Amino acid sequence: MTDLSIVIPAKNEAENIEALLDGIDAALAPSFNYEVIVVDDASDDGMEAILKARLARAPRLRVLRNDRSGGQSAAVHSGVQAARSPICATLDGDGQNPPEELPKLVAPLFAPGSEAVALVAGQRVGRQDTLSKKLASKFANWIRARVLHDGTRDTGCGLKAFRREPFLALPYFDHMHRYLPALFARDGWQVAHVDVSHRARGGGRSHYSNLQRGLVSISDLMGVAWLIRRRKKSRPTEVTK
Repeated sequence: MTDLSIVIPAKNEAENIEALLDGIDAALAPSFNYEVIVVDDASDDGMEAILKARLARAPRLRVLRNDRSGGQSAAVHSGVQAARSPICATLDGDGQNPPEELPKLVAPLFAPGSEAVALVAGQRVGRQDTLSKKLASKFANWIRARVLHDGTRDTGCGLKAFRREPFLALPYFDHMHRYLPALFARDGWQVAHVDVSHRARGGGRSHYSNLQRGLVSISDLMGVAWLIRRRKKSRPTEVTK
């Protein structure tokens, strides 16, 4: 049985994807039986050909390709649906999330007595981004924390690990990946946090501007707050003889 499924949402990351996949193999091969699922979100920069060539020599690699771009949350969701392991972890395809952080990230989910923990959220330390991007993120996190009280200082970090079935039970919407701590807590699960390092982008460019993030986050934040007010009151368990 596969211990761990790594899901990578990626669009136009031809300059970064091979180094990222090499890093994942180096980090996980000594200790895990794992698979890596790259969800190619309709790339047009040659990444598709790179992944096809790698499939021939990488038995742990699986590739899903969208014929048109659906965004990061849709890519993560389809990757988790295809996953073969009950434990999944995500990281961004741009290489800014160091894959060597994965063993530390997933450890709380494999620890004895951790059944109530469904999400481990990475929180970036020493972010390697532009000043404007860091300030915009800091402000967005400040607003989100005061509305949702989710106890997480950095929900934008792509490094996350979670139990597959509870994730698929969450209400799905575009940009949901930014609100996973609040959504898991809404369903009665415990959320753990792990500090992780961060790297500068190796190549390519970001697919989102600060303005784009800000415009979509307002309606999303209000929607998540509405979902929390109507949260599940309990989590059913099967009664056995």
